Amino acid sequence: MTELYNEYSKYLKNKYKEKVYKLPVNLPVTCPNRDGTIGHGGCTFCAEVGTGFEMLDNQISVANQIKTNMDYISKKYKAKKFIAYFQNYTNTYLSIELFKKYIEDAIVENIVEISISTRPDCLGEEYLQYLSYIKKEYNINISIELGLQTVNYHTLIQINRGHTLADFIDAVIRIKKYDFEICTHVILNLPNDNKEDTIETAKILSALKVDQVKLHSLYIMENTKMGMLYKNNEIQIITKDEYVDRVILFLEHLNENIVVQRLIGRAPKENSLFVNWGMSWWKIKDEILEKMIQGGSYQGKKAKFL
Repeated sequence: MTELYNEYSKYLKNKYKEKVYKLPVNLPVTCPNRDGTIGHGGCTFCAEVGTGFEMLDNQISVANQIKTNMDYISKKYKAKKFIAYFQNYTNTYLSIELFKKYIEDAIVENIVEISISTRPDCLGEEYLQYLSYIKKEYNINISIELGLQTVNYHTLIQINRGHTLADFIDAVIRIKKYDFEICTHVILNLPNDNKEDTIETAKILSALKVDQVKLHSLYIMENTKMGMLYKNNEIQIITKDEYVDRVILFLEHLNENIVVQRLIGRAPKENSLFVNWGMSWWKIKDEILEKMIQGGSYQGKKAKFL
């Protein structure tokens, strides 16, 4: 492998023969870890806006959200192909009838893929069967994005994820029966996680042969449980340099065939207590790449364990 890592944008361009852009779709859904079904308050880091701080209002129809975003991206980047990305909260945590309606509203011209973000413990068989029908009937690719964050099951309890590592493994096995692509979300600087957890997360994702991974750095918001712990100095965040080292360590132990959607995330500045060490995300990304070049690092360099 000559590239530093298996970059998502290049993967999409190779797959679809031109640049492809994600269009975020915001549904009026919540999470079983927030409404009392599994737990209350959600993950300790999850704010009221979830991950939808850059998205359109969830009261706007799916068709209009897609049209608005598609018109904007088309004009700005001259894009012609798009992925409808159901992003915020748990997008399979609603009735199958309503789920079908939302998905069908997203099947419009120039949408080449539908991506569903959800929890490992909220993906019933009827949803997978329906998505399989959509893939075959409309010739649209399907990808599932699963929030895992860490393979350290002690940390999963501490951050109130409400699911286990076993739930994640089970979901991956079931999704693979339908030949959908799987992307896993990982946070590399959760409190109490260490470099061994970073390596083990890369190894487990490699062993499970997930297709993609999306790396985040933890951001801490006001009015969250983690925000309260942060303000009371009850949790410690690793330094930016340590995060850079963990990303490189993760990539070195990750199978070279797994596509990496991103190395660090963006976060809202409003009501935030901690975001990316006060730096621009792209500056930290540049530091990661520069250090990889200097150290002769690349994705899969140490992934010889399977």
